[in-house]
Amino acid sequence: MANKNLKIKTKNRIIYTSIPAPGTEKILKKLKAIESRSMHGQMPIVWKKAKNFNVYDIAGNKFIDFTSTIFVANIGHSNVELIKRLKKTLNNNLLSTYSFANEIRTKYLEKLLKFAGNKFKKGFLLSSGTEASEVVLKLMKLYGLKKNKNKLKVISINGNWHGRTMGAQSLSSDKSQSKWLSNKKDVNFIDFPYPWILKEQNISGADFAKKQILKLQKNKKLNFKSDVCGLILETFQGWGALFYPKDFVKYLSNFCKKNNIIFAFDEMQSGFSRTGKNFGFMHYGVEPDLICCGKGMGGGLPISGVIGKKELLDLPDTGSMSSTHSANPLVCEAGNAVIDEINKKNLNSEVSRKGKILSKELKRIKIKNKNIIKHISSKGLIAAIIFNKNNKKINKFITHIVFKCMQKGVLFIDTKKAAIKIGPPLVITDSAILEGIKVLEDTIAETRKLYEI
Repeated sequence: MANKNLKIKTKNRIIYTSIPAPGTEKILKKLKAIESRSMHGQMPIVWKKAKNFNVYDIAGNKFIDFTSTIFVANIGHSNVELIKRLKKTLNNNLLSTYSFANEIRTKYLEKLLKFAGNKFKKGFLLSSGTEASEVVLKLMKLYGLKKNKNKLKVISINGNWHGRTMGAQSLSSDKSQSKWLSNKKDVNFIDFPYPWILKEQNISGADFAKKQILKLQKNKKLNFKSDVCGLILETFQGWGALFYPKDFVKYLSNFCKKNNIIFAFDEMQSGFSRTGKNFGFMHYGVEPDLICCGKGMGGGLPISGVIGKKELLDLPDTGSMSSTHSANPLVCEAGNAVIDEINKKNLNSEVSRKGKILSKELKRIKIKNKNIIKHISSKGLIAAIIFNKNNKKINKFITHIVFKCMQKGVLFIDTKKAAIKIGPPLVITDSAILEGIKVLEDTIAETRKLYEI
């Protein structure tokens, strides 16, 4: 495209056209006519290709990606080593084996279990994150049934999210999303320890957890040893990248051990080095019985999994929990490539280092906007800016910021919950982090003037 049309050109961004790019509206209109509206609602950009930490639209505009397609592209979009291995696998004339064995699956499961840690002895591979949540729920209940017929109740956290299928969505407290469910009586909720709540109550994470458990016992008349089979935590609360206090998680871990309850982590967004460790639960100093994972697991291919103790993974009878497309050679080779790239590029160390850069910049933005920014959450390369909700304009204000950043060549996530979420591919350069966050900072300042807040 001719340089005379150039609007923005930096080391990491190139914008040739108006944004949304010419032709975008036509494609979105076609999709609107033929596709369920449940798939829509993102910023108006039509992706043409993506490479490393950049996304390119149909007009060739180049954006810095701070979404990672919702934390899928951990090793970078279109990772060279991943594509090389996929091509080799495709040339072997073996795309699917159902539950019949293949060598790639064997190699991957061995590598995955080693990556997860010595405590985890078996895994079960699936295609999507919500399937993994369903399996964890099923394993908890099978474990409970093995103990006694009434040990079927589960504890989840208000505000956490585990997927959109029936079992997974029953674990969510979001009534607008789960109102279609006719029966959620087996799931009980305790509150999330939001940092501003702990500060307001002047209470530790452990004491908050204890208070919640006692409240649940009183309100639901539960006998934890005989009634509850499992407790599941989203490693951080997704919409705001909010982590628990360490003592909150340790209290719940000990509570589960004391009452013979399965302790599980949903690692969809936090796994595969996103937080600077192989899995996010490792920050808390606890050992869960089960973890479910996906997203960054396949570098862009649909693979998820449940990892855990042998006695739990072997609760279902032989052949009773297989899945048609799970563990096919192509996605397993993608999984192999992801773990190898994480190790080869020392991504845990790099993510921890880059995370400090990101955190420093976000804290600086908060200081400049302390009257509208409530909280900054950040660990590794997952972060969020959480705004004060007391301004009626705030959600429109945030949507405007994210839209304007897109027009300037930077993609962020509008959570629609008064927060901007940030999670670039882990291979992003220092300069791209600084450039993208500077665009965000400038856009917040411009939008404040426009909205007079």
